[in-house]
Amino acid sequence: MKCDCLPVEFDIMTDDDGWSPEIIAIVKKYALQNAVEYNGSGKSGSVLGRILGERTDLRSKAKELKKLVEIEVNIANNMALEDGVEAVRKTLEETNPEALNRQKQVKRVGLKELPNAEKGKVVLRFAPNPNGPLTLGHARGVTINSEYAKLYEGKVVLRFDDTDSKVKPPIKEAYDWIESDFEWLTGKKPDIIVKASERMDIYLQYAEKLLRDEFGYVCKCSAEKFKKLRDNSEECPCRSKSVLENISDWSLMNDGTFNEGEAVVRVKTSMDLPNPALRDWPALRIQHSEHPMVGKKYKVWPLLDFQSAIEDYEQGVTHIIRGKDLMDSTRKQTLLYAHFGWNYPETLYWGRVKIHEFGSFSTSGMRKDIENGNFTGWDDPRLPTLKALRRRGFDADAMRDFWIDLGLTQKDISVSLQTIEAFNSSRIDERCERRVFVRDPELLKFNKSSELITSLSLKRHPMNQIKGERIWDLNDKKIYLEKNDIKETEIRLKDFADIKISDNMVQLESYERLDKRKIVHWLPVSMAKNSTLTIPKGNEIIIQKGMIEDFELKKGDIVQLERVGYAIIESENDSSIIKLLWLHG
Repeated sequence: MKCDCLPVEFDIMTDDDGWSPEIIAIVKKYALQNAVEYNGSGKSGSVLGRILGERTDLRSKAKELKKLVEIEVNIANNMALEDGVEAVRKTLEETNPEALNRQKQVKRVGLKELPNAEKGKVVLRFAPNPNGPLTLGHARGVTINSEYAKLYEGKVVLRFDDTDSKVKPPIKEAYDWIESDFEWLTGKKPDIIVKASERMDIYLQYAEKLLRDEFGYVCKCSAEKFKKLRDNSEECPCRSKSVLENISDWSLMNDGTFNEGEAVVRVKTSMDLPNPALRDWPALRIQHSEHPMVGKKYKVWPLLDFQSAIEDYEQGVTHIIRGKDLMDSTRKQTLLYAHFGWNYPETLYWGRVKIHEFGSFSTSGMRKDIENGNFTGWDDPRLPTLKALRRRGFDADAMRDFWIDLGLTQKDISVSLQTIEAFNSSRIDERCERRVFVRDPELLKFNKSSELITSLSLKRHPMNQIKGERIWDLNDKKIYLEKNDIKETEIRLKDFADIKISDNMVQLESYERLDKRKIVHWLPVSMAKNSTLTIPKGNEIIIQKGMIEDFELKKGDIVQLERVGYAIIESENDSSIIKLLWLHG
């Protein structure tokens, strides 16, 4: 369990803004370890994941750290290629012998105990506005609430807070999108599903009770007038109206006599409360716009603080987990609960988590950009929606790992998407087969004097996590190389042979490694198929053309493109062009 004590701080950077010797040593250790484990094909994502698992203080600098990791991983891999894996092992034995006997760490659960929680009786809720699909930020709420429900054998209510049809109007399709994303992320359907718009009669009944019991009133003051009174701790003149007057105005609100903005229902509180926002806060307002689920049936709609409080009570919610920016909502709702004689749920808060790459996105903003044609849809790979991340091939368990590991803290945190990618790599690597992808391919041919073997056997996975081999046919003696790689005349074809290039002809020099020439990936023409790799980069989309290894390509499979990164196959194998979508490095 995570401790609530103050975090330990480490010296990460030196005075000249370079990495400290301690950090460099850690990166070197894990780079060497990974190169040994993966037979000279270490992966920066895996190394970064191990480091961030050990040094949580480095997560805010994951993006910068990745550059150092990539350098050290390349050094370790090149050592393995040039001098052999045993040389790497010997170096590691001399510097960090304990790293040769790495034991798989037991993943700790990063959630503290729920206060006053009883197994079998815990009820939590996740309450999105269905004005779009779920985002990466929503994944935190789904994960934490569902994980607590699992730990305490409780329930999670998926509640659609859809009572705002004007500022954040719901999208009819979003209800199904959210249910699908919830099930994908948790592995199960929600225990209870509630649509607030379908329970309007309940909220209106409680509102009328509020008025009849004289702890609420219909206010017809303008927003400007009420704010002035509130800020001066003065009572609104509407506050002194009789029950009969309030019920009469309440009826006029509901039958459409009043226009939008002409009347609201307020909850009576003390006008001496230190926070002006809590003084006689608004509970219901008039909204005449059409709702996608119930049309124009209702003229009066609850504001979120009122609707949420009533529904939490109706569903028997025992624990609420929300952002610390909603502490005022808790205070408002506590006052409302006191009026009704109810006990308010236990409430826990978390701070803001900023993902560097997605810092400026909002659901409303994305919706507008999609409508304007700036993005292709909610699953556009540049967006932080779960639809987009699912399309790219992110693993649900990896995403849960990230949020659970982060835990429940009120501290504001800023992390890179690469931190999540590291969790993802650790989940998917052992089930991802390797394939070669040659970018900007150039066609070369072996000269007649080159006597080639007829076929080449390659591992499906470097650590044999996936049994079997990929068989390459070499009979036609034609290969594809990346354009940038043929600038050098003497190179080594990975897992095959040393060659010499002259006038677009290739001379086989040796199957054994003769020297320290550059190692490149390649493809025989017989195993190559036209392909495109779509790479989201900020607000841009990069289309990389190339040749993909034509070996058991299945739509929906995630493969690791050797020395390129992970990608998901988006087209059928019988397509003329295999479409790949970038996942991460």
